[in-house]
Amino acid sequence: MPDTANLDQPTVTGECADLLEALAHHRTMLRRTARDLTDEQAGLRTTASELCLGGIIKHVTSVERAWTAFIRDGLSALPSFTDMTDEDWAQRAEEFRMQPGETLAGVLDAYEAVAARTDEVVSGLPHLDVSHPLPEAPWWEPGGSWTARRTLLHIIGETAQHAGHADIIRESLDGARTMG
Repeated sequence: MPDTANLDQPTVTGECADLLEALAHHRTMLRRTARDLTDEQAGLRTTASELCLGGIIKHVTSVERAWTAFIRDGLSALPSFTDMTDEDWAQRAEEFRMQPGETLAGVLDAYEAVAARTDEVVSGLPHLDVSHPLPEAPWWEPGGSWTARRTLLHIIGETAQHAGHADIIRESLDGARTMG
């Protein structure tokens, strides 16, 4: 009897498959930094930075969620960074910390759900040239836009960068390394 479990899933090939595979690799590296940790350990700062492992994963989850919504919905999915208040920036900073009541398992589950949604959105695109204008921000040229391809590359870059940060934090915590 043929396997019918994946008949409704589009077949992803070529550039799109390559980009999703690269993102999956960096996600795995990030998740590995949290293996065998307690909730308390996931919230510990081990360097001069404000970062902790659970907070990094929360931040990457938030970034991926927002940029995937941008791929799907365009400008309305992101804030105008020039209009953000001090309270907005403070709330954003909380992404980098484990909050009371948060668990590492919950943080990882949220990341897994966002990853699945990203893969679904990207796999369903007719092509990677879908483009949207960027929101106002002091770090982008006014009037800029990004394609789904460029946005996906940004998600991959963020994930890889923060996986490296997480690896340093984990090694400082207990000597474990992502690749070790």
